[in-house]
Amino acid sequence: MCGIAGIAGLTGLDAPETLVHAMTEAMAHRGPNARGWWRGPDVVLGHRRLSIIDLSPAGDQPFHSADGMLTIVFNGEIYNYRELRAELGAHHFRTGSDTEVLLAAYAEWGIACLDRLQGMFGFALWDHRTSELHVVRDRLGVKPVYLWRKEGRLAFASELRALLATGLVPRRLDRVALADHLRYQTVHAPSTLVKDVRMLMPGHRLVWKAGAVEEVRWWDPVKAARRDAATMDLPTVQRQVRELLGAAVAKRLVSDVPFGAFLSGGIDSSAVVGLMAQASSTPVHTFSVVFDEERFSEERYARLVAQRFGTKHTAIRLTPADMLRELPGALAAMDHPSGDGPNTYVVSKVTKEAGITMALSGLGGDEVFAGYPVFTRTLRLQRLQAAALVPAALRGLAGDLVAALRGDLPARKLAALARLPGFSPAHTYPLSRLVFDDAELAWLLPGGALPPNAVARLAHQLLHADGGSALPALSQVSLLESAAYMQNVLLRDADQMSMAHALEVRVPFLDHDLVEFVLGVPDALKYPTTPKRLLVDSLGDLLPREIVDRPKMGFTLPWADWMRADLRAFCEERLRDPRMGEVWNAKAVEALWQRFLRGDKATPWGRLWHLVVLADWMRRNAIEG
Repeated sequence: MCGIAGIAGLTGLDAPETLVHAMTEAMAHRGPNARGWWRGPDVVLGHRRLSIIDLSPAGDQPFHSADGMLTIVFNGEIYNYRELRAELGAHHFRTGSDTEVLLAAYAEWGIACLDRLQGMFGFALWDHRTSELHVVRDRLGVKPVYLWRKEGRLAFASELRALLATGLVPRRLDRVALADHLRYQTVHAPSTLVKDVRMLMPGHRLVWKAGAVEEVRWWDPVKAARRDAATMDLPTVQRQVRELLGAAVAKRLVSDVPFGAFLSGGIDSSAVVGLMAQASSTPVHTFSVVFDEERFSEERYARLVAQRFGTKHTAIRLTPADMLRELPGALAAMDHPSGDGPNTYVVSKVTKEAGITMALSGLGGDEVFAGYPVFTRTLRLQRLQAAALVPAALRGLAGDLVAALRGDLPARKLAALARLPGFSPAHTYPLSRLVFDDAELAWLLPGGALPPNAVARLAHQLLHADGGSALPALSQVSLLESAAYMQNVLLRDADQMSMAHALEVRVPFLDHDLVEFVLGVPDALKYPTTPKRLLVDSLGDLLPREIVDRPKMGFTLPWADWMRADLRAFCEERLRDPRMGEVWNAKAVEALWQRFLRGDKATPWGRLWHLVVLADWMRRNAIEG
């Protein structure tokens, strides 16, 4: 796991090596073990290395092929590199690294080698023979790649802050992305909050040559979904799930450094730990965050799993004072702001301090196996299609009446739902994670028409343009959850918060073989009558019943209490920052803050906290409104 950076198109650019040096130094936390730079005829590549496989200096980057015709900077892991190396036996290998295998695969098969890779990655490869730069991102978007282009020049990096460090990128807020951020507590790729900076989309690659850029999608989840799953009976599907998930965990244990796992005591992390214990010859080291407050703590569940699988368990006991002490570091680690993240920062810090360099996570289990309420809610709404025959105006009047009586966001969502032309996932999903609706957004951001809803556009693209509507309804929601919330909140937070401590996090639930299979499973075999029924039943007796039957908690902290007390001055300083008056309606934000302080149930803490985080991020990065 590393940080990559580079600039292509050097004409008229003074000291490009110095700029790339600044980029890699801005990401020094991602790679404390080594750093390197290389300049070619029209490109400079830079790298920071966190050594995971082949710890010797021979694996340092930029890495050159034996014939000198290929140069690469690589962030991530190729889990099947040993199998590929055996297949590429004609090549002479100088190291034991997966980076060298990736170069050999490209030399042997060209860009088609991507289809053979199992892993998470973002890399840039310079082909000296064609003077082309290939920039590639993995299928599910586990590893980020940020881009900036202008007049034939391309800059790329693993973090947005690295692009800002060049001085080439104006520190200007993207107002369209701001509306997206306020709606959903995040900005959906390819956009970012910085104008003209975008992300390479998951499963995409681009080619830069002599100033021209072509971007291509090399993996499409809709096309890749296994259609044969629809013809299988339930025992066969369960056997396939168990085998694929077991293989996904086993292949992610390939490492030359100590490894462990995040363990909350929920179904997903417990499944990963159980399968790790089966695949590992030594006890697994597990980590969980626990609290003295019973209502926030999952301690007894995590310990139950640790005892079941004989792990070496570390409970990270956090007090409010501990969390508040860590908060400045967590906010500073946010490369791109999010309404969440400090929890991952803390558990990553303690895991790294325990001598662990790589950890497995249960991230993705909810998205793949229909674990969120939005899955069952979507199916219930689809059964109401007959209600869509009622004129929208009449349904809208009924919804507006409920919204007027209650006045909170859920009631306004209900009113918006009633006005929809239909109740398919493409129509209903954009309401599911909405934080501020358009009426409130117009109040917070006065002065013009609101930009289109990015999630509605995403839903239309995935389900209509890409043909996702042909998949089972639960799989349609999986596509949307993965492309929206998971990629733009969970994975982004996991990457930036773990890499802040030079900790690599691997996510077996996002193994593409597993994802492709489960996307094709019919709703009748996946329907979560109990939490993640297909996953649990596929695992047999692996998990204790107490874990399977426990209520879902999530990782919650007493933020509302903190924001009204210990964090009040911190929040008010940022919400009332005069510079933010150029970004939002200061009177509207102050009114929201006062409602929150009064305990207004229609103004929960999360609606204010993500405004605080946004203001803090803009201040830290000197972003102009």
